[in-house]
Amino acid sequence: MATQHDSRASQDILASTILAATQALAPLIRESVPAMDAERRLPANLVDALRELGAFRMAIPRAYGGLELDPMMQVRVVEELSRIDGSVGWCSMISSAGSFASAFLAPAVAQRLCGDVGFSLAGQVVPVGRAELVDGGYRVSGRYRFGSGCHHASMIVGGCVVFEGGNPRLVNGRPEIRVMIFPPGSCTILDTWYTTGLVGTGSNDYVVENAFVPFEESWNFAERPRCATALYRFAPLFLVSHAGVPLGIARAAIDAVMELASRKELMPDPHKLFGSRKLGDDSRTHEALAIAEGELAAARSFAYSSIEELWQTLERGERLSSRQRALYRIMLVYVHRVAKTVTATMYDLAATSAIYRSNPLDRLMRDILTACQHGIVHPKMYRPAGRMLLGLEAGDPMF
Repeated sequence: MATQHDSRASQDILASTILAATQALAPLIRESVPAMDAERRLPANLVDALRELGAFRMAIPRAYGGLELDPMMQVRVVEELSRIDGSVGWCSMISSAGSFASAFLAPAVAQRLCGDVGFSLAGQVVPVGRAELVDGGYRVSGRYRFGSGCHHASMIVGGCVVFEGGNPRLVNGRPEIRVMIFPPGSCTILDTWYTTGLVGTGSNDYVVENAFVPFEESWNFAERPRCATALYRFAPLFLVSHAGVPLGIARAAIDAVMELASRKELMPDPHKLFGSRKLGDDSRTHEALAIAEGELAAARSFAYSSIEELWQTLERGERLSSRQRALYRIMLVYVHRVAKTVTATMYDLAATSAIYRSNPLDRLMRDILTACQHGIVHPKMYRPAGRMLLGLEAGDPMF
């Protein structure tokens, strides 16, 4: 009979195997950067490698053949992929966040849509679409933004307000919201992804027109999940892997300056007749690196410790406190703010070296600026979290 200790040991082995496989993808990812930049999406061979790794389906229940990794390990994989390249980490984060949906679908539907190694998800859960109630399901139309990974997705999703008889259908006095699942063939992808950073994510707009969606191919995170294991007991946990993207980008920025410091020559000191100095000889470099390491370490510790505490509570089957829920969302915003500051400091420290496309800091700076614009991690999210700390209602159902 397997014990809880045996189960944890098995998970530890799986986690270490996946992390090692993630690190082994670094050469392929770096070779793929020119194609990512040219095509503004992930190339097919890299997508196949990420599928085999499991990077797109980290939250699919083991009952359906998924990995069902704990939230700390999901963040760790995204962090490592983002250290290698921000776009790759971002696509992994988006699909793995979406893979939580499998726990809310009927088992047969989840197995059919999410059980294969070829699974990957793209789309937007914000309810900007319209779903008219019809026999057997819904007729859905809408235009959605930011379909990260839509070119390689096996399923695309879109949030909708449900309409019945031409009017919004009310549930408990509020319009009913559901997320609809579309086969990629029913979506028209628009060529809109011309951006500052995260160039390789293919986060284009997409349009759905009068598409039929069966009842069973939709869900709402407010519903009770069909899988009762700890990973699915707190719906906003699907956002957790967002934390890995900024942590990985900031780590790469510090590493880039560490490498540059040994070879970049500084302008000669006009008060000295002889000798040249490298970036690594300058006391300003020493100070900036020390501060950056401390800031990133503190943010990283906050991220993993708060997630670990939350996870232990869920594993015990206990209800999360308002403070835990607030700190979780504060953490998601905070790690992005810190990573943006760290990356900008490293960019400034590198001076003119950073402005060339051949320097990794150029890409890292663009990627962190773009990542920080996502609504989930915008500073405005501090407001509902702060309300919760004062014992007030958050005013947001996803808190």
